[in-house]
Amino acid sequence: MALLIILITCFMIILATSQPCQTPDDFVAATSPGHIIIGGLFAIHEKMLSSEDYPRRPQIQKCVGFEISVFLQTLAMIHSIEMINNSTLLSGVKLGYEIYDTCTEVTVAMAATLRFLSKFNCSKETVEFKCDYSSCMPRVKAVIGSGYSEITMAVSRMLNLQLMPQVGYESTAEILSDKIRFPSFLRTVPSDFHQIKAMVHLIQKSGWNWIGIITTDDDYGRLALNTFIIQAEANNVCIAFKEVLPAFLSDNTIEVRINQTLKKIILEAQLLGVLKNVTFTDGGNSFHFDAHGDLNTGYDVVLWKEINGHMTVTKMAEYDLQNDVFIIPDQETKNEFRNLKQIQSKCSKECSPGQMKKTTRSQHICCYECENCPENHYSNQTDMPHCLLCNNETHWAPVRSTVCFEKEVEYLNWNDSLAILLLILSLLGIIFVLVVGIIFTRNLNTPVVKSSGGLRICYVILLCHFLNFASTSFFIGEPQDFTCKTRQTLFGVSFTLCISCILTKSLKILLAFSFDPKLQKFLKCLYKPILIIFTCTGIQVVICTLWLIFAAPTVEVNVSLPRVIILECEEGSILAFGTMLGYIAILAFICFIFAFKGRKLPENYNEAKFITFGMLIYFIAWITFIPIYATTFGKYVPAVEIIVILISNYGILCCTFFPKCYVIICKQDINTKSAFLKMIYSYSSHSVSSIAVSHASLDSMNGNVTMTNLSSSGKSATWQKSKDLQAQAFAHTCRENATSVSKTLPRKRISSI
Repeated sequence: MALLIILITCFMIILATSQPCQTPDDFVAATSPGHIIIGGLFAIHEKMLSSEDYPRRPQIQKCVGFEISVFLQTLAMIHSIEMINNSTLLSGVKLGYEIYDTCTEVTVAMAATLRFLSKFNCSKETVEFKCDYSSCMPRVKAVIGSGYSEITMAVSRMLNLQLMPQVGYESTAEILSDKIRFPSFLRTVPSDFHQIKAMVHLIQKSGWNWIGIITTDDDYGRLALNTFIIQAEANNVCIAFKEVLPAFLSDNTIEVRINQTLKKIILEAQLLGVLKNVTFTDGGNSFHFDAHGDLNTGYDVVLWKEINGHMTVTKMAEYDLQNDVFIIPDQETKNEFRNLKQIQSKCSKECSPGQMKKTTRSQHICCYECENCPENHYSNQTDMPHCLLCNNETHWAPVRSTVCFEKEVEYLNWNDSLAILLLILSLLGIIFVLVVGIIFTRNLNTPVVKSSGGLRICYVILLCHFLNFASTSFFIGEPQDFTCKTRQTLFGVSFTLCISCILTKSLKILLAFSFDPKLQKFLKCLYKPILIIFTCTGIQVVICTLWLIFAAPTVEVNVSLPRVIILECEEGSILAFGTMLGYIAILAFICFIFAFKGRKLPENYNEAKFITFGMLIYFIAWITFIPIYATTFGKYVPAVEIIVILISNYGILCCTFFPKCYVIICKQDINTKSAFLKMIYSYSSHSVSSIAVSHASLDSMNGNVTMTNLSSSGKSATWQKSKDLQAQAFAHTCRENATSVSKTLPRKRISSI
């Protein structure tokens, strides 16, 4: 029964692999299902037969030349798997197999490997492209084979995608021991390295040093040949000749080539010993071969020349081997000899300056190709073997250059169009600052100017804006140590002073229109305008001073670009630079919170709303600045910071002063004392009413008192509270008008609250 199974299996394998492949299943030589599938690659047939000289269709052809020894190896694998399944070694687990005939062809083996790598339980014979195959479940878990090292190397490189184990039984190439290139390959035979090492050792023991090498023309043969030559030369063994036979030939062809090689060995061995000892004389001169196999004689230099249709041979000179010179008998012959230079006989044209010689695959050094010098290289003579490198820090060169050019020094120049545009915007900002200062000076006694904190605070803020606009000029022009240190310091201190002044204004607005007694008490303690301004600005001064002392910005020469040198300011310490900007951001955020609290103030006095908008513009500008500044490279890096400074400066200037200028110029009817007091009274009355109702609601909840009838004493208490809160509001918004407020406002209206 067992014999019958073997014969049937043999018949199926021979039949399947000797016919052309029609479907993927036809391609399988032998298969058996199981929980775990083991793949097999065996060269059951000697080669793949094609009906044409070269294939015209991408299909697997039939195989010919049945190899019984390899077929027995295939049966050994099948038998081993069946033995394991019939034992208790893997209880409850059945091993299956999927065996392919490689036909001693890499292409067929690769096709089988693709099927190995396909997904488990997948009907499609495809291998997906992934960056990580860790989660893949291939249909085959391990591969046995293949025999030839050339095929094994190709298969192993594909199996490396999923690190699928591969066990070789005949592949002995040394390169397969490299676990960087073949990490999943194992083998049951030693490497060729040890085989070659043994051969060289045997040659040494035999006392041989003049040998020939015969190998096959495939990966196995070529790799072994290279390794053998290296080890032979290291042990002073000389190679007389190297013969490379085709890897796969018919028996007759192999026999012919071997016979030819044997004849070559015999003839060489016979002739070599005789020729080495030959000595003869001619005209009294003795001749023999030297140690290099060369004859110790010179040459006659003759000229073949056609005269009147007849070819004549004229002796021109003699060549002396020992002295390496030409011996010319007379002047006429010397002139004739000199004319030979006019005859062109070169393998390649000479390379012009800007090019270099590139050797070709020819064994002659006089045969070469001319290649242009790459960028930043040059050649200034003809037929230069290589191009010279320019000094990359100071010079550059284009492709095919004969000289190096000095790099152009670049920075944000005053003549640059972008720099001119930014300067115009800065000058326009300075003009706006001056115009606002003039408008506020001429309307000093109006309520709008007084409510802005007075002319001193306004002048300080306008001065800060002026300095901020002026600081942009330090970012333009050739960087100097002074400008590098001044530009960040000037901007940081002046912008901090501006934000500090706006912070006191925001705090004052919140204090003036807050009707919560606890908040009023806290804000009164906190509101120290001069102390706040000096403290906030002083901290920034300390930060900038430490920055200038320990890691001051300096001029840096950037030579990393290929054709230009960038002069730029190196900030010295990114930490200090970030601390300066971060501190401004903290002050702006506090100012934003205070202004946001007072965003619901009277419409005509809603300065807090505009301060909020100004801070938002600042945040948006500088948050955008960080990634742009980090990714920008070259001379336009300073322009990025200038743009952000202009955006934030314009945003705060416009939101802080332009609404007031609009009221002063276009809304003069509401820029009067009476209109201002009426607006404050209206807002205060509304706020007091809200507080009174809120307190009454709390009293009714705590004391179970209904709100249908309020007692006269309750009205009196409410009136008294509203009067106190109103007085507080007037005291902080318009101190000069506090007395007139109490006289002007109708008492009956207040009592009705």
